Amino acid sequence: MKQKLKTLLSKEKIQKRIAVLGKQITSDYKGKDLVIVCVLKGAFMFCADLIRAIDLPLTVEFFGVQSYGDNTHSSGIVKTTLDVDISLEGKDVLIVEDIVDTGLTVDYLLKHFLSRNPRSLKLCTLLLKPDCIQQEVQVDYCGFKIGKKFVVGYGLDAAQLYRNLKGLSVLT
Repeated sequence: MKQKLKTLLSKEKIQKRIAVLGKQITSDYKGKDLVIVCVLKGAFMFCADLIRAIDLPLTVEFFGVQSYGDNTHSSGIVKTTLDVDISLEGKDVLIVEDIVDTGLTVDYLLKHFLSRNPRSLKLCTLLLKPDCIQQEVQVDYCGFKIGKKFVVGYGLDAAQLYRNLKGLSVLT
C-alpha cells in the first residue's frame, strides 16, 4: 500500500546545500589524493551531485552496506554487500553517506576503512538525526540536521521504494 508523503526538503534546497559542501570539500582537499567512497544504495544520488560540485581530481569507489533491510529502523546489524576495488592505503578518503541515524553503520564504516591505512578519513552525510544517535561518530560535512521522522526520496528508500523522488519527504 502506498503511503502519503510530506515534503521535507525540496530539490532546490538540496542542490544549494550541495554546492556549499562541494566548495568546502574542494578547499579542504586541494592538492590531496581524494577518493570518494559512496555508500550504496542510499547515497548514490547525493554522491553523484556532490562529486559534480567538487572542483578537484578525484576517484570514486562504491561500498555496499545494509542495516535496515525492508524496515523503517536500523536492525543494528551491519552487512557488507559490496567492497571497494582499490587500495586505500595512503589516500585521502571521504565516505559519502545518505544519513547518520543511530551512528552504528557509520561507526562500522569508519573502523572498516581505518583498517585500510588511509592518509586521512572523513565523513560527509546528507542527513544527520542528532536525536537518534546511539554511537557517537565524527561527522565532518553535513547537509542537513533533521528530526526522528523516517525520510525517503533522493536515493533513500522504504522497502526499496521512493528512491526516485527528486526531493526528500517524510512518510506520513
